[in-house]
Amino acid sequence: MKKILSLVLISALGGVLTLGAYKLFLEKENTVVIDNTQASPTFLPTSNINTLYNTTEAPDFVSAAENTVNAVVHVKNVSMSSGQMTFEDLFFGRSPQRPQLGTGSGVIINASGYIITNNHVIKNAHELSVTLNNNKTYKAELVGADAKTDIALLKINPDEDLPFVTFGDSDNAKIGEWVLAVGNPFNLTSTVTAGIISAKARDLSGNSSQSFIQTDAAVNPGNSGGALVNTNGELIGINTAITSQTGSYIGYSFAVPSNIARKVVEDIMEYGNVQNGILGVKGVTFTSEFAKKEGIDYTEGVFLTEIIKNSGAEKAGLNSKDIIKKLDNIEISKFEDLSGYIKSKRPNDIVTVELERNGELKTLNVKLSSPSSFTVNFIKMELQDLSDGFKEEYNIDHGVLVKETKNKWLYSNLGISEGYIITGINDIKIESIEDISKIKAKYGDDVLDNIKKLEYINRNLEKKEVIFR
Repeated sequence: MKKILSLVLISALGGVLTLGAYKLFLEKENTVVIDNTQASPTFLPTSNINTLYNTTEAPDFVSAAENTVNAVVHVKNVSMSSGQMTFEDLFFGRSPQRPQLGTGSGVIINASGYIITNNHVIKNAHELSVTLNNNKTYKAELVGADAKTDIALLKINPDEDLPFVTFGDSDNAKIGEWVLAVGNPFNLTSTVTAGIISAKARDLSGNSSQSFIQTDAAVNPGNSGGALVNTNGELIGINTAITSQTGSYIGYSFAVPSNIARKVVEDIMEYGNVQNGILGVKGVTFTSEFAKKEGIDYTEGVFLTEIIKNSGAEKAGLNSKDIIKKLDNIEISKFEDLSGYIKSKRPNDIVTVELERNGELKTLNVKLSSPSSFTVNFIKMELQDLSDGFKEEYNIDHGVLVKETKNKWLYSNLGISEGYIITGINDIKIESIEDISKIKAKYGDDVLDNIKKLEYINRNLEKKEVIFR
């Protein structure tokens, strides 16, 4: 036992001596330096919004959905289409007709039974019926429709006041705002889907003539004519279209803005047709390439390329190369914004135009024109005066432009279509639509029988003339 204790004491003593020798002769002295310099903090953009969301702050769709589903109806359209012909039909010269059922949605807009829907939902209707959310069915009457905006107005005669949706202001709708789409997809009644506004003033035609609200709320066949509402239950759009190779929803859908739809149905109710106001300009949306070509700084707005002769824009003093920035204090960043806003106006309405000219801002008041004030209908063609800029650019000193034509004979035999220029009739030089109006007044209903010679310029700027015998 004594030997073990002796070994332990000797080992401990050896360890102490070794450690002391290392500290004394081998370890270097460490100098501690204290830096009093304060480093500048790096600042990053942050939000002071508490990211721990309270569930009570999430958008509440319940009230909006409850109010809307009872005001959205199921529209059934029975049309007649040609059936398969039998030998007897061929022998007796009969054309068999069979009923074809189409369905869509509609929105009740007042208690007495006026319903707004899409024109394509009721097109070629032989019989229309409407089924309410309480399963009551009524026959519907077509009050009027407008193919250009794809809006139609129906009327039913209910036995009681109906629930309805109030119009909201689609100009105030914001990108990112929550919306509900309510309709009857695939014949399923009272279906509600939610999403946000993805974009505004969307054009699907390629010629800047449309101005849809784009959403990512699911819209499928049968939703057409249904309601797009905000979280307050206000109608801000009529669901109209989807873009899909399969025909079903793939991520976005399109609605006619409520301001346009409301104006169309009010016109139909008051005038029996749509009253279109015309600003009287042609223009393009800015691109960086276009701005560089024109030698100006890139900016948002509509660059005016032409002012229509005799239009309100010409009378108010608008010039080509002006840049329209606002209409009635509504931001205009592209041509679809402009065309969409003007569609909500009527002839003789005054629109305040804020524009940029040579780097300076100007404000002009423009009285909107009626299309009939600078166009004339003649032998199923809509003709319009040539602008001075057009004449100068193409070295044409007289004539009127074919803006639109439904004259199939002239098209199939002479090729006369939109963009052609009528320069003479019966050796009478056509300077303007006033000359066309004089010819109409002279011959009246017999004008077609009295046209013996027609002179025109085609799209290749080739001068042509034809003599009718």
